[in-house]
Amino acid sequence: MARPRLPMRKIREVLRLAAEGMSSRKIAASLSIGATTVIDCLQRARKAGASWPIAEDISDEVLEARLFPASSARSQAIARRSLPDWASIHRELKRPGVTLLLLWSEYRDRHSDPLGYSRFCEIYQEWKGQLTPTMRR
Repeated sequence: MARPRLPMRKIREVLRLAAEGMSSRKIAASLSIGATTVIDCLQRARKAGASWPIAEDISDEVLEARLFPASSARSQAIARRSLPDWASIHRELKRPGVTLLLLWSEYRDRHSDPLGYSRFCEIYQEWKGQLTPTMRR
């Protein structure tokens, strides 16, 4: 599972402290974050062309979109993929001898750009969690 992203307040603070000449280790210690997180943040800022001082008219949302552009592209790529019919997969799993691995391999054979097995299982579990359990008497 991916870790949550740093708040923009801390990202701005990383950029400010780096502009003052503080080392990444000292920045990490002062903000209680990992040193690799500081380095990643500075590399993203360098790629995006963001440096301290950041213009006051740039909002946190705009800055975040500049620093983390790949996340939206990744979610769009997943959305373009054809997902299986989760209800039919759920029905098939009730049959003896049928496993998620078997259903995933059939799904992979039918589609040109399939999901990986772990993501297939994650999405199925999320879908399954949305079902309302009923107890019949």
